[in-house]
Amino acid sequence: MDAFDYRGVQTSMDSGERSRQPKVGLVLSGGGARAAYQVGVLRAISEMLPADSPVPFKIICGTSAGAINATVLAANAHNFRQGVRQLMTVWKNFRVHHVYRADPIGAFRNSGKWVLSTLIGGLGRKTPIALLDNTPLAHMLTTRLDYDGIQRSIDSGDLSAFSITCSGYTSGQSVTFFQGAPGIEPWARARRIGISAKIGPEHLLASSALPFVFPAVHINREYFGDGSMRQIAPVSPALHLGAERLFVIGVGRQLQAQPERIRTESYPSLAQIAGHCMNSIFLDSLEVDLERLQRINRTVSLMPREIREKNNMPLHEVDFRVLSPSEALEKIAIEFVSTLPLTIRSLLFTLGALKKSGSNLVSYLLFEREFCRALIKLGYQDTMLRRDELMRFLGYEACWL
Repeated sequence: MDAFDYRGVQTSMDSGERSRQPKVGLVLSGGGARAAYQVGVLRAISEMLPADSPVPFKIICGTSAGAINATVLAANAHNFRQGVRQLMTVWKNFRVHHVYRADPIGAFRNSGKWVLSTLIGGLGRKTPIALLDNTPLAHMLTTRLDYDGIQRSIDSGDLSAFSITCSGYTSGQSVTFFQGAPGIEPWARARRIGISAKIGPEHLLASSALPFVFPAVHINREYFGDGSMRQIAPVSPALHLGAERLFVIGVGRQLQAQPERIRTESYPSLAQIAGHCMNSIFLDSLEVDLERLQRINRTVSLMPREIREKNNMPLHEVDFRVLSPSEALEKIAIEFVSTLPLTIRSLLFTLGALKKSGSNLVSYLLFEREFCRALIKLGYQDTMLRRDELMRFLGYEACWL
């Protein structure tokens, strides 16, 4: 295979020309253990660029598990490969007990509380109710991430803005907490707002609090849960923060055609229903938002620039690329169910999640290194197949070695 060397076009430009380069915004969606796929994509891109390259995304936005990946990149914006290496170290060695308690006491105590709360209508105003205890994840987010590095990246100019999206259980709003360069203003739209804040572990824990699975987190005035809930416009935060191009990494296959409707007589299991809900939360809104962006781009392209300027309409087309799995991740998850601890397999068995119909739910909770490595490999391969296109999109040109 011929070798390529991707060299940044901006290396031959002066600072004025660099500042006029379109700002590329990175959007990392949520998806629990599925977010390992994002690490494979990022690894491939980092290997295409020069070794000491900064992160090629001036704006980084993350939601749910994608928010954790985004934070590592933002804190290491001066050295893209260094950030990706940190992500690889974690995801390639993940075990369930690094995210939630898998020991018998930890696993069944929380699930018991959950069942009891359902039966009697609650256990108290301040008692966290969730299927699993994510104390290990809280400890990891508190002790292992360099949150001060985010501001250093902004001050150095390697990063323009960074955001994490959460969902408010009381207000019903999709709230994007952002940290960025001076001049970025908060925003308010229908059921979604942007608020300036210093990002900390509480924001990540809230954004990744899968509904029913992990407990909500109290920030300021209300409790927040997973940011993918009610996130009707997943790419919107990046645009509000100044992105002119978008690079989106999803964790579900983009539908190319109408799915086949298969006749079935068996009633859906609780796991099948839960997996369907997870897909609705994590996958559907992104597909709809990207489809909306395509329609807007087509509409704007039909309007001459002179007409837009004359009528004070600051509209422009937003070029974007989407990386999503070429294979169904729930099918891959079936191969690795046996790697889950016995306690978790027993718990999922009671929900019907160990059957093929429940594999969607399993794919979000399978934080085991064998599954994560398979997703990293898939993300890497999918990205390498589009390397020329993606490097041109990011502003790099290919040179023959």
